[in-house]
Amino acid sequence: MERIQAAIQKAKEQRSGAEPAAAPRRGAPLGSAPEALRAAGGWEDLPAFSPDPDRMRRERIVSFERSDPAHMTFDMMRTKILRMMVEKGWSSLAITSPTAECGKTMSSLNLAFSFAQQKDSRTVLMDLDLRRPAVAETLGLKGKSDIEEFLRSGGETPANFVRYGDGLAIGASLRSARNPAELLNHASCGAALARMKADLNPDMVIYDLPPMLTCDDVMAFLPNVDCVLLIAGAEISTVDEIDRCEHDLAQQTNVLGVVLNKCRYAGEEYGYGYY
Repeated sequence: MERIQAAIQKAKEQRSGAEPAAAPRRGAPLGSAPEALRAAGGWEDLPAFSPDPDRMRRERIVSFERSDPAHMTFDMMRTKILRMMVEKGWSSLAITSPTAECGKTMSSLNLAFSFAQQKDSRTVLMDLDLRRPAVAETLGLKGKSDIEEFLRSGGETPANFVRYGDGLAIGASLRSARNPAELLNHASCGAALARMKADLNPDMVIYDLPPMLTCDDVMAFLPNVDCVLLIAGAEISTVDEIDRCEHDLAQQTNVLGVVLNKCRYAGEEYGYGYY
């Protein structure tokens, strides 16, 4: 893991053109950290949020408490994704599925909390399934966070994101959006994402997108991401659906791979269950 952390730091320095900085001390007052960390600005201004452990267990977010051995599956996926993205200099990952009920939001959340375990690394998760947002409901998030309005007008980042510890920020909302494909394709969306990145200076941004075959929202948003992960559902997704999605995605962006979720025949010898 130390090699991975060194690779993250190297990627940061290549993106910013800055000289190598000493590792920041988490918990140090803002302003006492190195220059590279002070540039993040808005991270410490985000409202703190601590999910309810019982709710997380019910929703199968196993990377939160890490007591379920199944969290190892997401940790391995995280490490593979991180290696590939660091090698390519990528920092944004979209997650989608062919159709509904494949578990893409559960996978997005588990990956996000797994990334949050990375020391001195910041991950942002945004729910951009604007027709049926599920991240806020899954986590039990309350309040007035409105990702649609943030994307339309570029509102204040702290008003639309919450922070879990030092490693994860989440942007989500409880209501569906109007004309989401047009919004995701509009210049205001790109401007809002640029503002979020400038405010929070994340190492990784994960976008939970809608199912591909139900609307054109995914294709509208893909120019904003470096790569995409496709979540297929065992006994839900057909081979034809997966092939169609892979083909269309490959025409627009980099495809990291396909994850088969909800498989009944996972390796029980490792303690991996039905997810």
